[in-house]
Amino acid sequence: MNNLTLEDIARNCGVSRSTVSRVINNHPNVSEKVRKRVEKEIKNTGFRPHAAARALVSQRSWTIGLVLPRSVQSFFTDPYYPRLIQGIAQGCNQKKYTLGLYLLTDAEDEEEIFPRISRSGSLDGVLFQSDQMGDQLIGKLAQSGIPMVIIGRPFQNEKLSYIDIDNVSAAKSAVDYLVDLGYKRIGTITGPLNTSVGVDRKIGYIQGLEGRGIRIEEKLIVEGDFTEEKGYEGMIKLLPAKPDAVFSASDRMAFGAIRALHDKGLRVPEDVALVGFDDLPVTNPVNPPLTTVRQPVYEFGIKAVEFLDDLITTGTTPPRRIIMGTEIVTRESCGARLKKIETQAK
Repeated sequence: MNNLTLEDIARNCGVSRSTVSRVINNHPNVSEKVRKRVEKEIKNTGFRPHAAARALVSQRSWTIGLVLPRSVQSFFTDPYYPRLIQGIAQGCNQKKYTLGLYLLTDAEDEEEIFPRISRSGSLDGVLFQSDQMGDQLIGKLAQSGIPMVIIGRPFQNEKLSYIDIDNVSAAKSAVDYLVDLGYKRIGTITGPLNTSVGVDRKIGYIQGLEGRGIRIEEKLIVEGDFTEEKGYEGMIKLLPAKPDAVFSASDRMAFGAIRALHDKGLRVPEDVALVGFDDLPVTNPVNPPLTTVRQPVYEFGIKAVEFLDDLITTGTTPPRRIIMGTEIVTRESCGARLKKIETQAK
């Protein structure tokens, strides 16, 4: 049935070609009964409208761009990005978009990519992963008027539509959890402090301690960059301050921190407990399994496409934001089971 046309679908359903076109393009002026009949026929026949014909009818390209301001290496090694792109791909499939990928590695890339993205008619809209590196390009794209959704709170620019979690509250909940388990000397390995996510999770850590009457010690705070290597280095720097627990602003850094503790002959959680952030799939599970804050990265991707499609369709201009929820996933690295056993023994 690869040679089917809009006319064939229309004839089979007893409707006009324009009605089939409206159904394909999610136009509201179609009765539910007719819509279901056309959708059933499309599904049964396996009909796929030609992209160029669809664009001609709707006066849209049906292509959206995803801009990732990260090095190519981290794109392939950080599990965050594959999970995010899986969600975005699912969202694009649901909304019938083609996805274009733009990787930024330096300022020269920004200069080269901007005209390609902003070229009239080439993209219907843009998804942009928030990062300090891409701030200037975000500003340029915002001025160009192209519909855009930022994934993550924009750094120093909140007059934009974005989707995120409450990183401050999520980090605070991790610290609260450790305090509830009885830990007193809680350190942290932060994310990069030139990004909103790094700053927000550090603020949450501080609020968590201050809210429980625990003094902030600078020697218990080390800056990282979300990589396993910086997690390892960060834990080595923290050990002289003798933390009994550490909140890591990402799981990858937590994996490095666990490796550092093992190399120093220390046990997790008996000597130092650990809580991470992300709960992303990993190729090599760590021992002990990591307690972490789960953020809905896959759902980010789906929701971001829905959000962008709504901006494209409605032409909404005032900044809007969607804040998604997080939860703590308790495993062995936090020592909750050990604390429970100790309590029962008393």
